[in-house]
Amino acid sequence: MSFSERNKSGAMFTLLGFSDCPELQVPLFMVFLAIYSVSVVGDLGMIVIIKINPKLHTPMYFFLSHLSFVDFCYSSIIAPKMLVNLVVEDRTISFLECVVQYFLFCTFVVTESLLLAVMAYDRFVAICSPLLYTVAMSQRLCAMLVVGSYAWGVGCSLILTCSALKLSFHGSNTINHFCEFSSLLSLSCSNTHLSELLLFIFATFNVVSTLLIILTSYVSIVFTILKMSSASGPHKAFSTYASHLTAITIFHGTILFLYCVPNSKNSRHTFKVASVFYTVVIPMLNPLIYSLRNKDVKNTVSKIMDAKVFSH
Repeated sequence: MSFSERNKSGAMFTLLGFSDCPELQVPLFMVFLAIYSVSVVGDLGMIVIIKINPKLHTPMYFFLSHLSFVDFCYSSIIAPKMLVNLVVEDRTISFLECVVQYFLFCTFVVTESLLLAVMAYDRFVAICSPLLYTVAMSQRLCAMLVVGSYAWGVGCSLILTCSALKLSFHGSNTINHFCEFSSLLSLSCSNTHLSELLLFIFATFNVVSTLLIILTSYVSIVFTILKMSSASGPHKAFSTYASHLTAITIFHGTILFLYCVPNSKNSRHTFKVASVFYTVVIPMLNPLIYSLRNKDVKNTVSKIMDAKVFSH
């Protein structure tokens, strides 16, 4: 049976969101709109700042600009639909829309995890082999690492999405927050063994490999920093890399927490809050984490603001 035949009745999904808290929907709408607005301004602003300041034309900021772009994309895939569902009664989404949402979200989340690993490797080379840094992290290698991150994100997402297109559904189905693969599998009336295996393989490989690169890089960095003879050296180095470590901890910590929450009725609200944090709050935090600890970024923002003031 073909995809169109299985789904010609039009399988529909209802995104529950916060529909069980009607008195909180308007306040939540205002809060999430503010968070999403800050996220958009922060992520796009970071890209513009890196573009216009020649001092920021380095591998680290090249990767950071792509991290900001990815954050903007994956929050924009989830947040607008979530905001709409807080103010309308009809929260349904078609199977095709659900699959497209999942494909795009999966692509950018996988890409983000790889970019964080790439940034950890970049910091490892910068502090452990500073004399070879400009040679080791050439423009060509940086471009290849970024293109490879996007390509792997698209590849993983495409394979899982093709697997999702083979699933069958009956009638109307409810999804807790947004269209993720595990939710589709739990609602499907077809055999999901292969799809579950694919999800397990890709999820495990991506999490383990990226965390291994990150941990190896930062363990090497810590040992190198501790060997510094200067008294202020270790403090300055740790301060420099604290922002990246913070971003990594928040991103991977939230993912691990989501998959460690027991599957019970009592955990639904916890899972929902964690999902919102994962899809909406993290994209807002990343530009703040990197900008607040960086003098070059803050100086560029100050110059832009001063230019606007004098232009008026």
